[in-house]
Amino acid sequence: MWDSTERLPSIGHSTNLVGIPTDLLANPQFNDAAPPMHISGVREMNGSLFEMLAQAPDLESAGEAFYKYMAAVYGLDPEQQEGPPPAKGAVRRFRSSYLRLLKGWGYDTNAREGAVLKGWVESRFGLFPTFHKAPIPRITAPSWAVYVEEKMASRFHNNAIYSQLDLLYEFCQWAIDRFMAPEGRKIRLYRGVNDFTEHQRVEQVDNRTVIIRLNNLVSFSSDRSVADCFGDTILEAWVPTSKIVFFNTLLPTHPLNGEGEYLVVGGDYLVKATYL
Repeated sequence: MWDSTERLPSIGHSTNLVGIPTDLLANPQFNDAAPPMHISGVREMNGSLFEMLAQAPDLESAGEAFYKYMAAVYGLDPEQQEGPPPAKGAVRRFRSSYLRLLKGWGYDTNAREGAVLKGWVESRFGLFPTFHKAPIPRITAPSWAVYVEEKMASRFHNNAIYSQLDLLYEFCQWAIDRFMAPEGRKIRLYRGVNDFTEHQRVEQVDNRTVIIRLNNLVSFSSDRSVADCFGDTILEAWVPTSKIVFFNTLLPTHPLNGEGEYLVVGGDYLVKATYL
């Protein structure tokens, strides 16, 4: 864990697309209050989708409707992705997909897909990443340059990929409100770690409780036993539902099935650490 005597870098941009000051969004007090949050204009620009979702009787039906809507709007069906045969010797280019990014994240959160997802969080929520392949202590660090290069990879930016992720987030928020609605708009999640390389210590509350700065996008699990498989230290946090980007039962088919996984917007979190 980073030394608390070191000056913490800036948390992010002064502006974002959710209408909440970035410093407040990243504060543990925001997590405790758990207010709703939306990306500006997304629901308004996709009214037909949410009208269709309103007719869904359950989450499975809603997930199927969302999946088909995305396939139609962004051309994600296999036959649409393929298009006409490429010229002799040319490389076939596939259309970028939110599902491809989720698949890449499942394999390696520090791959190019992970950089694109972190770049989307930076763009929409204003939060800088704190780790990508290595700690990112400042925007002048070499690790920041690596992150910027990978988040801008052209292979992932040829099909309005940020707009796809905007819709994924808003659908996730709609689904939580409609079918889950946990008390207090918070859910207890777990993260297993072997060390604190990716995390910055903000404040040590007591021997088991600490405020840490999580990466701007991070994976949690709703199942403690699953978190055990990823490290001998278990971080337990109450996560506001407004910071959940994706959860494993949101869609009928996706690459992150089977791990109880949640993708969560980061910032400063009050966590309880349990050592196995």
